[in-house]
Amino acid sequence: MIARIWTARATRDGARAYDAHFERTVMPELEAITGFEGATLMHDADGDDVEITVVTLWTSLDSIHAFAGDSLTTAVVHDEAARLLVDFDRTVSHHDVVFTRRARPTDRDSAV
Repeated sequence: MIARIWTARATRDGARAYDAHFERTVMPELEAITGFEGATLMHDADGDDVEITVVTLWTSLDSIHAFAGDSLTTAVVHDEAARLLVDFDRTVSHHDVVFTRRARPTDRDSAV
């Protein structure tokens, strides 16, 4: 599995608007691509400044090509998204995922 990682900066309002754009516009595009495995959208807020990190998971570089085109390291940023952001990285990084596991449920987690 390959993680594709991209970051951007926004105001708090811009970050909330980007979240909505991501869910409404980007996720359906990603979900239509064979080899897309999932996405995580994260915020690191400091006052009114928010760093947004997007991690998408893919089965192969070929599946990423279906999303990004020929230049794998060029960020794919819709014009609508760019208008919501203060700044954004023009490139992305790719990382081989070597281990991942969610926490296992425990008895404590199911207690009401």
